[in-house]
Amino acid sequence: MAFLRSVLHMAFMFCTVIPYALLIVVASACGTRGDTLYVWAARWLRLSIEAARVIMGIRYQIQGQENLPDGETSPAILLVKHQSTYETFLMPAIMPHPLAYVFKKELLYVPFFGWAIGKLDMIHIDRSQRAKAFAKVVEQGQALLAKGVWVIMFPEGTRIPRGQRGQYKSGGTRLAVATGAPVIPIAITSAKCWPRRAFIKHPGVVDVSIGKPIPSVGREADELMREVEQWIEAEMHRLDPEAYATKP
Repeated sequence: MAFLRSVLHMAFMFCTVIPYALLIVVASACGTRGDTLYVWAARWLRLSIEAARVIMGIRYQIQGQENLPDGETSPAILLVKHQSTYETFLMPAIMPHPLAYVFKKELLYVPFFGWAIGKLDMIHIDRSQRAKAFAKVVEQGQALLAKGVWVIMFPEGTRIPRGQRGQYKSGGTRLAVATGAPVIPIAITSAKCWPRRAFIKHPGVVDVSIGKPIPSVGREADELMREVEQWIEAEMHRLDPEAYATKP
């Protein structure tokens, strides 16, 4: 049954991403504003999350939403635990501000999905050009944060199996220190239902925990990232104790 439900959800996403992506690409060519394009993209992501609930029985619950900054242009950099594709869809669906992902440019070549995100106000980088890539992140990040767009990054860089910890990289906290924006750490147990690189998903509840903003002014990026890592990993142990039962 889980296999069939996963097939149905995949078919649903494939059939719906094509018209939404084409709409965004064509509308962009016609001069439609970036914030309008983002609304359409976020609508498809919400639709996919709702389809995951209806078709596969995957629900989510949020703790700490009151920790998100108030204000139309209040800046924030979200640093999120990365276990599966689910959180990349969920974050724009639940956040009160538009988000800008920092992602590798190779994703732009993915048919339909990549074409669409290439038209949004996101930050795509060439990882082979580290200094230039980070300079681009800071330049675009400052402009986006000033408009009330929050920057979102996965500090582990890739999806990590349930119960494991990846290597936390300081790119997100370096951006925070450079812009003065606070960091919001977020823990999420998506792998309980949507395992890393797995086609078959399982019904259940994904817990999302949003931490309190951590000021970046006057901080060192590496020290700030250690604080973020400690909070996220401790929260992961609290939210999903079964996954860490045999680990220190």
